[in-house]
This record gives sequence, structure tokens and C-alpha cells, in this order.
Amino acid sequence: MDSNQRPSWIIGLGESLDRLRQNEGRLALVLSVVIGALVSLVVVAFILLTGRLAARMYPPGGLGLRRILVPTLGSLGTGYLLWRYFPFARGSGIPQTKYALFIHDGRIRFRTVFGKFFCCSASLASGIALGREGPSVQVGAGLASIVARNLGLDTKRVKALVPAGAAAALAAAFNTPIAAVLFTLEEIMGDMHAEVLGSVVLSSATSWMVLHLVLGDEPLFHVAGYKLVNPAEFGVYAVLGVVGGLGSVGFVKLLLGIRARFMRLPKSTVWLQPAVGGLTVGLMGYFVPEVLGVGYNQVERVLNGDIVLQLVVLLAVLKMVATAVCYGTGNAGGIFGPSLFMGSMMGAAVGGVAHALFPAHTAGPGAYALVGMGAAFAGIVRTPLTSVIMIFEMTRDYTIIVPLMISNMIAFFISQKLQKEPIYEALAHQDGVHLPAQYSRSESERLQVRQAMRPAPVVLSPDMRIGTALHQVEDGAYDAWPVAGAGGLWGMIRTNELEQAADDGASHKKIAEILDHGPPSGHPSAEEFPHVHLDNSLSLALQRMGAMRVNVLPVVSRENLRQLIGIVALNDVLDAYGVAKPADEPERRE
Repeated sequence: MDSNQRPSWIIGLGESLDRLRQNEGRLALVLSVVIGALVSLVVVAFILLTGRLAARMYPPGGLGLRRILVPTLGSLGTGYLLWRYFPFARGSGIPQTKYALFIHDGRIRFRTVFGKFFCCSASLASGIALGREGPSVQVGAGLASIVARNLGLDTKRVKALVPAGAAAALAAAFNTPIAAVLFTLEEIMGDMHAEVLGSVVLSSATSWMVLHLVLGDEPLFHVAGYKLVNPAEFGVYAVLGVVGGLGSVGFVKLLLGIRARFMRLPKSTVWLQPAVGGLTVGLMGYFVPEVLGVGYNQVERVLNGDIVLQLVVLLAVLKMVATAVCYGTGNAGGIFGPSLFMGSMMGAAVGGVAHALFPAHTAGPGAYALVGMGAAFAGIVRTPLTSVIMIFEMTRDYTIIVPLMISNMIAFFISQKLQKEPIYEALAHQDGVHLPAQYSRSESERLQVRQAMRPAPVVLSPDMRIGTALHQVEDGAYDAWPVAGAGGLWGMIRTNELEQAADDGASHKKIAEILDHGPPSGHPSAEEFPHVHLDNSLSLALQRMGAMRVNVLPVVSRENLRQLIGIVALNDVLDAYGVAKPADEPERRE
């Protein structure tokens, strides 16, 4: 059929799409709405599928032995699938979304989205003590990436839509559109003034509306109307903040420690490791069934005062261990939901003690459970503003917002002091990935290292003799040179270090014998040797050159500090800023 025979509405639609492509603002708004609606429907399907699978796996009146077998076999099966087919679908999904956004130009493969959806549905339904919200964020971000790339959008537009997908997913998973926007800006983007704000807000709002059309207008938790009984309660809420902060630090350190131990095991055991988490939670669930799953039903009971003090203390401890082991062994699932569970139990425990001692001057334990949820979330995830708004939106209870703010800030402060690295940053470092700091994300539009980088003219081997190395670099324009072997980059060695060794009669020695840093082993820390990344600002490169008193730095990958990409030299940085360089300086190759 030629263009003259096509229906007029098809011709009009094609012309509208062409005009839309030419207007970036309109295109972003339309795609934000489309992505918000699509992501919401997928997250709703995720929630319903997980719930129905769980109902089949744990039918009423089932044998107690099922509570051991189901999570063990479920995690064993999904562990194999994650190892064999979906390696990027492990974990919570928040770090992986940030990797995609800041390292992989917003690319998330369909295979990863598919694997995350079905592996998480199966593992969470089997009773693994992890949550659905983090995985939902990766699925939502992945869908946004897939839609944008299939429409042929450039990298900048793709990266702008990934946060919109993440916000839409969290809005649907938690039924919290405002908190979804704040979390996306506060944690994923690291910039509350990010240019993607409009797309994020529109996508989140669209997702929330679709969620309500499909599942109705219900908050995540129904709670009684609590209020501040006596001003003296502020002291108890401050104590709750301390307990929440210490509990958060304990949980994060436990999770990171378990994960580090399992990462040191042989790679041939990766497919089997998740079953350790499943067996652990299964054994706990055999004696205390409330530990199984994310536990939102138990949270709602606690929020409404249906508690026994000894039980909530036990559940807080068991859930902390179960979640740390499940996550540390490589299961697919997040920590949002378990954080709220642990926080509610810690809050109920503090509130139960306070109400027993001062019944006339304190609210019931349910009020403290509500505040404890926010305190634990602020301490573990390190997003205090998001946690306040999230608790308000999930419960629609504004009456104790001030106690919530007090406890949250105390927990956040304690967590910052006792656990320097936020959990998602620490997880990334365990993976050998070094994400940009918040200040560098907000300055991403400034001149970057990629604009001044050049290939390394000389790369020395650690096995090279010092005399031979000196001969290679004697006419070079730089005062330091990269040293790389079979395992990757070892570090940089200064020309004057080579000269000093030669003057001391050590020309026959190998470079490795005088290099400050040893051979690559495991995942190097960011402080192991001075370096920059492609997306670092040139001002940061200048600062590091000044601090190290060198005129050249290695440019390395964020995914692997040992992967040398090139070098950035002082004169190239000055050239990028428009400052003339000496005529004898070698030209940079593009």
C-alpha cells in the first residue's frame, strides 16, 4: 500500500511522531507518561504473581516441613538460573540501576529485566526474607531503557528516562509517588536538583494513577490514629532513634561481612550459594513462621498494637540475620521491605518497654513501631528525607511526623558515624565498581576527563628492568608512567624513582621491586593509587595532580580500577580549558 492509499489517521500519526521527535521537551513528557503506565502495570503483575505463587507454595494447613523445603529448593533453583542465564539480576537492583545509569550509558538488557522479574517472583514467593521494591526499581529502569533505545533515542535521552522508570516502579511497589520521586533524586541520581525532575515526577504520578485504577485506593498499611500523648515522649523517640541507628549499623555490617565471605568462595559455588540463604531462613521459619517472606502482614499487626514484647524482639533479631544471609549469599531481592520490618519490631520493642514503665505518658507500642520503620530505613538506606515522606504516604498518618523526623535524624547521624560507607556504595565497592560521588554527578555537565584523555604512550611492565625502563621514558614529557601486567594496572611509577634506583646501583632490579603497590588482588580500593575516571571533572584531575605532585594520571574503568583506559596530562587539561600549551607537547589522539 503506497502513501496515497494509507488511512489519513495513520498518516497523521506518523507526522505527529516525526514532529514529536524534533521537540525534546514534548517527547520526554510523552515518554514519561508511557513509561509510567507500562512500569506500573508490570509492577502490579509482579505483586500479583508473587502473591499467588506464595499462596500455592504455602497452602493453609500445609506441613511444617514445607517451611524448610520450599525456600531451600526455591533459592537453589533461582540461584542456578541467576548464575547460568541472568547474572546481572542478582541482588536488590538499586546498585545495578546505578551501574547502568552512570557506567553503561543507561543500557539495561531485556534478559536482565526478564530474569529479575521471574527469579524474584519465584524466590520471594518461596519465603526468602527479602523485598520486592528494589527489584521493581531495576525492572522499571530496565523497561525505560528498553523503550528509549528501541525508539532510537541518543544516550543522553536514554539516561534521562532511566530514573523515570525507577521512580514509576517505586511509586507502584510502595504506593508512594512523592517518596518515589525523592528516593530517585536523593539516592539514585544523588542530586535533588537534577534536570530529570519533570520526567521523574510525571512518570511517578502516572504510575500511581494506574496502580489505583487496577488495585484500588488502599495504603500499604492501615494504622490507628496515633498522636503525641505527652511532650516527655520526645525523649523516648530519641532513644528509639539511637536503637534504630545502632540496629541499622549492625545489620549493614552483618550483611556486608557475610557477602564478602561468600564472594571469596570459588566461583564454581556461585550457583549453590543462594541455597544457603534459603536453608537458613527455612530453618528459622520452621520454628518462627513469621520470619518467612517480607512480612508485611506482621508489620501491620505490630502497627495496630497486636504484639507480644518478647516476640517482636525475637523477630527483629531473626529477620536481621535472615535478610543478611539471604542477600549475602546472592539471592535476588531487596532490603527495603525487610528494613521496614526490622524497624517496626525495634520500635515496638522500645514502645512496649516505655509503655510498661510510663503508661499514662506514652502512646501504645504501635506508634513507636511506625516511627521505628522510618528510623531503620533512614539508618540502613541513608535517605532521611525519603524515609519521612515514605512512612507518611504508606500509612497516611501525619500526627506523629515530628517524632518521626527526630528519630530518623538521630538514626541517620549514628549510622553515618559508625558505618562510613552507605550500604549501596559499599555493595558497589565489593563488586569492584566505583560510582561517581554525589558532587561529581551534579557537575556532570562540566568539562570531563574524557575530553582531555589520550592513550598511554608508554606502559611499563612490572617485570621490566629499571635500566630498560629508564631508557624507554628518558625522552618522555611526563613525570610518571603506568605499570601494568597480566592482572591489569599495578599503579604509577615516577621517573625520579627510576632514576634514584639507577643511581643506587639497582638498574638490574625489576620495577615490581621498587613499586609502592603490589600486584592486583581482589577488588582494589579507590585509595590504592591516584587515578581518575572518564566522567570525573577536569578540576578534580587538577586537584589530584596537585596533591600527588605529578603532571599525569591514569584513567581507569569504574567497573575495574585495574583496567587502564588511557592517561590525562596537565597540558591536555589546560588545553581543554583553552590555555595554550607548549609547542613541543605531543598532540592528543582522538
